[in-house]
Amino acid sequence: MSKIISLTNQKGGVGKTTSSVNLAVSFAVSEVKTLLIDLDPQSNATTGLEALISEPKGSIYDAIIRGSSTKDVITKTNLDFLDIITSTSDLVGAEVELVSLMSREFQLEKVLKPIIKKYDYILIDCPPSLGLLTLNALTCSNSVIIPIQCEYYALEGLGQLLNTIRLVQKNLNPNLEIEGVLLTMYDSRLNLSKQVAEEVRSFFKDKIFETIIKRNVSLSEAPSFGKPALLYDANSTGAQNYMTLVEEILRDAN
Repeated sequence: MSKIISLTNQKGGVGKTTSSVNLAVSFAVSEVKTLLIDLDPQSNATTGLEALISEPKGSIYDAIIRGSSTKDVITKTNLDFLDIITSTSDLVGAEVELVSLMSREFQLEKVLKPIIKKYDYILIDCPPSLGLLTLNALTCSNSVIIPIQCEYYALEGLGQLLNTIRLVQKNLNPNLEIEGVLLTMYDSRLNLSKQVAEEVRSFFKDKIFETIIKRNVSLSEAPSFGKPALLYDANSTGAQNYMTLVEEILRDAN
């Protein structure tokens, strides 16, 4: 059965796009049919996979706002089990354009309906805000992954995000669940990382993934080459962390 997972946190710089890209690729190399949707106007997930895309066919903006057929905006990558719907700067105006549409929170759900059965997992990289694009993602998702960086102010704004998730559950998507909270940028040499990890664990209890994404040079360097960490340096700690996370998600799904 297909599963749609949104990666969201309205706080920027928490490893949301890094996690979206590397999770999608880790699923794909595990031979799990995966679609990555770049729903962020900054298009970082798109550029993070640039080396795997010969030519984008269209964008998520074309599908949501211009009404393009979903199959016409899906771009194949060099990996057999990974497709992507890219983003462009056009998406900046989508928040405003969605306001006037009927059933504006359900536009992405309508886009995904015709193709959902083609994939085992659909991952949505949300923008760093709680606007209409993120609401569209939460409305059509089965679950949410919340990346949290192991640094100062890690829990800042999380109350607002959790409140948004509760409102979506109450009014738009009663089946939405929290897949898990993902600790990112963890540095075992720093007491701060350990303290933040403890604080997040006490707040979220059993919703924390066992897998922790450690701070890693390859994860930072890979996007500048348009590659995920696994194809930039397969032996790097970051690449291995995301493979372990996929194993954990697949194990818990069974």
